[in-house]
Amino acid sequence: MGKHIIIAGKRHVGKTTLVNHLLEGREEPVYGFRTAAGKSMRKGYRSFFIHPAGADERIESEENHIGDGNGVGPVGYPDAFNNYGIRCLQAEPGGIIVMDELGFMEKDAEKFCAKVLDLFDGDIQIIATAKAGHDIDFLNKILNHPNAEVYYITPENRDELYEVLKSRL
Repeated sequence: MGKHIIIAGKRHVGKTTLVNHLLEGREEPVYGFRTAAGKSMRKGYRSFFIHPAGADERIESEENHIGDGNGVGPVGYPDAFNNYGIRCLQAEPGGIIVMDELGFMEKDAEKFCAKVLDLFDGDIQIIATAKAGHDIDFLNKILNHPNAEVYYITPENRDELYEVLKSRL
């Protein structure tokens, strides 16, 4: 097994865009999840949802509502991760698992975090994105996992990084 790939970086640097480009033209099934901000913003709040990585349609519901941010600090909803998030992580051999994005909202979702770590111990290829610069136990375990290679993305290296990672998949 090759090492799993983690693309780490700050907000809005191109982590998700890079993953999307890496998946273009691939034929294996895609499992896992993608994180997205909600379409509407309540007064002062932005809601976040996870969606199955291979799904074309993104539905916003209580079931996949993983947290809210208000500019002061995020609030995560562990039950959404522990239930809906774990279902998104069910994968079959021969596929690829996308985890976009691992961050701080799931830090209290013990079952979800354990499932992610279990998958990093496994053989199904993972491409994950992670927020850089946060000292959180769960993220530290992922970023230092022996089966993972971490690539830090910046605006200056993102095009070059595509070429490097394309050859790794």
